[in-house]
Amino acid sequence: MIRKITIIGSGVMGSGIALSFARYGYKVVLNDLTEEYLEKADKRIKANLALLVDEGVLTSSDREEATRAITYQTDLGEAVKESDFIIEAIPEVIEMKWELYRKIENLKKADTIVASNTSTFPISRLVENASFAHQMIITHFFNPGHLVPLVEIVKHEKTEEGVVEETLNLMRKIGKAPILLNKEISGFIANRLQTALMKEAFYLLNEGVASAADIDTAVTAGPGFRWAFTGPIEIADFGGLDTWQRVFENVAPDLDQSTEAPNFITHLVAKNKLGAKTGEGIFKYEDSVVSEKLNVRDRYFIQLAKVKAKGE
Repeated sequence: MIRKITIIGSGVMGSGIALSFARYGYKVVLNDLTEEYLEKADKRIKANLALLVDEGVLTSSDREEATRAITYQTDLGEAVKESDFIIEAIPEVIEMKWELYRKIENLKKADTIVASNTSTFPISRLVENASFAHQMIITHFFNPGHLVPLVEIVKHEKTEEGVVEETLNLMRKIGKAPILLNKEISGFIANRLQTALMKEAFYLLNEGVASAADIDTAVTAGPGFRWAFTGPIEIADFGGLDTWQRVFENVAPDLDQSTEAPNFITHLVAKNKLGAKTGEGIFKYEDSVVSEKLNVRDRYFIQLAKVKAKGE
């Protein structure tokens, strides 16, 4: 039985994952290299809990219990000691991940499941230098990790079936919607779908078909609105496969066929205009605006989750 969860890496994803477990009563240890990183994570988690209380998802008592459920630890050995399930959410540098696995192999319990939140590396790469490949699995959460239901589960051919089932059950217990990939593929599922959409969006922007704001609205007020409740495969069924056959035949030849990053993005990156984190990307941002937009976004996510829960 899984009781203690260790999250290694306290950034935006790590802290969100920690909160996901803590609000459902699991004992969570959040580990990072410095006290400074952990203090930032603590503030982030408390702010997210306050928002959940404000939106009526949690009570004040729930918030206090979730806060008490999380401890912060810079000592890796203490963090993974007696842990039943470890999730690493460290930077996407394969050498760093290999080094971490090497360190924890003699610190963890023999039967501890080790998961990675990677969105970049296939599990066959992750397990290359791990002595516990049979206990490794990918649990790919999505930002914000405490609100988005999807978790992509990717197993290796050496991963024990018991590990897979226990991981799927654990995700369901914390209110997630886990999906299991039957084969290893770059980008997994959600990021492949997102990349296809993003590529076409930037093609339309580059071609001057519409403004950036209007292209965003085309998604949020159109497909994105219904995708929250009906996926693309079922949409095709409801729309009629004969209709979608004609859509593909008529539209697909005109879609962007490039295999490189959009020029629009490449040119802005070269100028260090990286988006919200540098104050300018496609749009311009002020710090106060970014915080407010993220707050509004999270409130919408919470409200959407409530609606979906009522329909299930």
